[in-house]
Amino acid sequence: MKDTHKHQGLRNQLVKTLEEKGITDKNVLTAISKVPRHLFMDSGFVDFAYQDKAFPIGADQTISQPYTVAFQTELLNIEPNDEILEIGTGSGYQTAVLLEMDAKVYTIERQNELFKKTKLFLPKIGYKPKKIIFGDGYKGLLENAPFKGIIVTAGAPFVPKPLLSQLRIGGRLVIPIGGDVQTMTLFIRTSEKDFEKHELGKFRFVPMLKKRN
Repeated sequence: MKDTHKHQGLRNQLVKTLEEKGITDKNVLTAISKVPRHLFMDSGFVDFAYQDKAFPIGADQTISQPYTVAFQTELLNIEPNDEILEIGTGSGYQTAVLLEMDAKVYTIERQNELFKKTKLFLPKIGYKPKKIIFGDGYKGLLENAPFKGIIVTAGAPFVPKPLLSQLRIGGRLVIPIGGDVQTMTLFIRTSEKDFEKHELGKFRFVPMLKKRN
């Protein structure tokens, strides 16, 4: 499958939709205008790729709604070369958006089926994270910490302490916390022991699970 002028036009429309919904970070909008979301989706959903909706991608997971991707990414305040840890690689769409913003991305997936698929797929379409790891997102990635930003793309029942401890001072953790419906939560590390906490509205994610298969 190719990326065509038609797809670019649909992405431009999607960007306008996201602006209307309140996304203002031009770097985030530019990244979303570049990532060919249709390539990340099962063939049955390709015609809907640029609608602002989540869709199934197999292994009981979804490709996130573009607004959610944009909202979480905007909260990270990414600068070029920032080291970002992503918990929940999934289809790789969020990963690609971060890479389009010139972040250095480390990403962890705990569904083996998705991990194998996405690890091969991302480089094939030109996206090269620093690391794609099969593992337990609750533990983070100590050997590459501290991170400027950590983004969790699944609903977490609580805040994993390793993720807070792996933020650098000034770093940001963006995580949806809760059961069936989650509260998008931003933690900013202000010192060795202190964090600012901001709650930023209700979202719905698939649950974050412990290491499996």
